[in-house]
Amino acid sequence: MQRKIAVVGLGYVGLPVAVAFARAALAQPGQPEVVGFDIDASRIDELRRGVDRTSEIEPGGLPEAGLRFTDQAADLRGCDFFIVAVPTPVDAAHKPDLAPLLSASRTVGPALKAGDIVVYESTVYPGATEEDCVPVLEATSGLRHGVDFFCGYSPERINPGDREHRFEDIRKIVSGCDAATLDTVARVYESVVRAGVHRASTIRVAEAAKVIENTQRDLNIALMNELSVIFARLGIDTAEVLAAAGSKWNFLPFRPGLVGGHCIGVDPYYLTYKAEQVGYIPQVILAGRRINDNMGRYVARNTIKLMLKNGVDVPRARIGVLGITFKENVPDTRNSKVADLVHELCDHGAEVVVVDPHADARELQHDHGLTLGEVSPAAPVAALVVAVAHREFRALTPADLRALVRGPRPVLADVKSLYDPAALQAAGFTVFRL
Repeated sequence: MQRKIAVVGLGYVGLPVAVAFARAALAQPGQPEVVGFDIDASRIDELRRGVDRTSEIEPGGLPEAGLRFTDQAADLRGCDFFIVAVPTPVDAAHKPDLAPLLSASRTVGPALKAGDIVVYESTVYPGATEEDCVPVLEATSGLRHGVDFFCGYSPERINPGDREHRFEDIRKIVSGCDAATLDTVARVYESVVRAGVHRASTIRVAEAAKVIENTQRDLNIALMNELSVIFARLGIDTAEVLAAAGSKWNFLPFRPGLVGGHCIGVDPYYLTYKAEQVGYIPQVILAGRRINDNMGRYVARNTIKLMLKNGVDVPRARIGVLGITFKENVPDTRNSKVADLVHELCDHGAEVVVVDPHADARELQHDHGLTLGEVSPAAPVAALVVAVAHREFRALTPADLRALVRGPRPVLADVKSLYDPAALQAAGFTVFRL
């Protein structure tokens, strides 16, 4: 379709979207170039140099043509199809923070003209597009929604670090404020998404579908985490229980773990916020959130208990934490629950050394006030917490791990159950794992 597309927000979600449309534009003679906008001037400078700090686009994967990066709002004025993909975090009280979304709407509004379409991809609660964003667009554009310009919602489904499920290969939910807008939005996305689209009947349906995708996953992991706590008290290995239960064909393969990042650990709060606004206090969803939010501290406290049991003077000990990002093989440390684990260890007086070959040091300092360090045979620690399943950590053997610690009875907390516990015990470790 001959639409001039602008993608507003070039993070983990927006950049792959912009690149996909730019590549499609290159393959279609006469198709206008795609505009990629971000308020972070340093991010724009990096992208112009072909550098993607999120590692979502492989080196050399940024198109040399068909995509124009800019931090100047005036460059949006020639566009007629706007895709907004900015973060939607929560505040310290776990309430939705729509500031980035509303700011992006204020940026897009002045660029709107008759016939333009604005599609939001950011995760929100049902009603946010039409109740919160549209009024901002109308106020800043002087135009009327549904008459002069039109809106849609197509929730992002990007999975950071996943090289198999890419933007073009994940079926896309699309919606519009009316039938004509829905048809246009669907055709625009169908031009780049090979997996096709699912047409939702309304914007609110699409918003709700997105927010429950991650809520469902959050609750399933919370169940596994609670089972892990129970089985630990019963002296049963959780991984062995799940392997046995997994022999049944319809047992879902969820595992316990630390639930962080900017999706699973955040999105359920958008739904519970809206539920409370309409007079319903969610029980199950909030219970799952409480369980998952406490798991970092739970791992830290169990590590400390084992160290004390083994005669380690914790306030004088160095503890190595391998991995600080919110998931494996990505540099993103936002809302990482490993940080909660680190802070809990520090609260017990230990010196904590964080090691992560993928983490962005500047982001880590900004988000959590932590710095990266080194653990080696020359600089050993009294205990190890392997918190993230980075490929580099998966490759370590029990002997490799033992070389990083000192003392006769070191503790190893294997959060992701990466290693054979019998082999770790044979190497001299006291093992804790979820």
